[in-house]
Amino acid sequence: MEALRPPLLHLSRLHSFPSPSLIALRVQLQRRIRHLHTSPIPQQQQQQPRSRKSREPRIGTTTPVPDDNAPSTSNSPFYFEAGYALFAKRASRPFPPPFLSPPSGSFSDPLSTHNQSRDRRSFVNGEMIRGITNGDDAVLVSDNFIGANDGVGAWAHKERGHSALWSRLILHFWALEAEKDKYGGPEEPDPVRYLSRALQKTIEATSKPNEWLGTTTACSALLHSSRDQVPHPLLYVTQLGDSQIMVLRPRNKEIIYKTKEQWHWFDCPRQLGTNSPDTPQQNAVVDKFPIEENDVVLAMSDGVADNLWEHEVLQSVMDSMHKWEHGEEGTGMVAGESSYADGMRFVAQELVKAARVIAEDPFAESPFMERSIEEGLATEGGKLDDISVVAALCSKRKLPKG
Repeated sequence: MEALRPPLLHLSRLHSFPSPSLIALRVQLQRRIRHLHTSPIPQQQQQQPRSRKSREPRIGTTTPVPDDNAPSTSNSPFYFEAGYALFAKRASRPFPPPFLSPPSGSFSDPLSTHNQSRDRRSFVNGEMIRGITNGDDAVLVSDNFIGANDGVGAWAHKERGHSALWSRLILHFWALEAEKDKYGGPEEPDPVRYLSRALQKTIEATSKPNEWLGTTTACSALLHSSRDQVPHPLLYVTQLGDSQIMVLRPRNKEIIYKTKEQWHWFDCPRQLGTNSPDTPQQNAVVDKFPIEENDVVLAMSDGVADNLWEHEVLQSVMDSMHKWEHGEEGTGMVAGESSYADGMRFVAQELVKAARVIAEDPFAESPFMERSIEEGLATEGGKLDDISVVAALCSKRKLPKG
């Protein structure tokens, strides 16, 4: 993914695109050398396989919140049972000070600061940064708000560039702004206003003397409820860039909604941050629509959409839910004994695995390959990228009797 810059280099390619016949020839030549990569390797030359643990996605059901965190202010009778799974193409860079306490450098350091140096959590404005970083991505899970931001990795080559910090901070402030608003009652949620405030606070936090540069895409789903006598769940989806929100209805085995990617040009999505003209007010798209209990909401970085077509996403989710509900071997769960959040964690985990298989296959057919060829680029295989998935089941709170 590219950082935003004047599209002069890209426009110049318009006059030098290879012909369709040349593109086909390139792809054919790539396939003809496939045997060089797939022919058996002598046993003595084979590398030892990675341990199973190293190849498993990072998983969980909730992202960290401060120890003294107050309960959510949402009055909605509906909430998310959610889980997440993450795969990073490379290890995330540590956050710089003052967002992360530096390690103790000497035995002569005061004992009063020793405990601070051992705290590896990230902080901004004296508060723990919510969410989890995955490469340059960031995800967040709460009762009524889920999100997946994708930091633009090109900033890693710039002095003081740190997109992982930008993606995480924007998601952190976005969730905090949503919590401050007492949505779920008579108030109408305003996700774009929340995102605008989050962007401004991120700019302030990463300005001098703590200047760090970066940009990120942003997408979230906020669960609300109607004002009818018998309330039903309403979903507010916000999209800026090429991360994706998708809503599935398992009882009908269908996708009922998905966001549309926003690009400046191929592989350069709309993004918030340093030097970007994009703003939440002008470029973010918000969709509001009713959903049902037991609908599944997915928040995904483009590591999924670049490697799996939507029917493959649907099939993966349906297969995973069937295995979880029946406690099949390999799920690590027993039918009737695991929570819905555990089930969503398994759904996210299997979806990340499916996307990773394609991402690591240089000869697979993928949506990214298809779009690349349409742009005149002789590309084959999946796209190795950070893959982040939050899977959330729309559930109804159990009200106390009487």
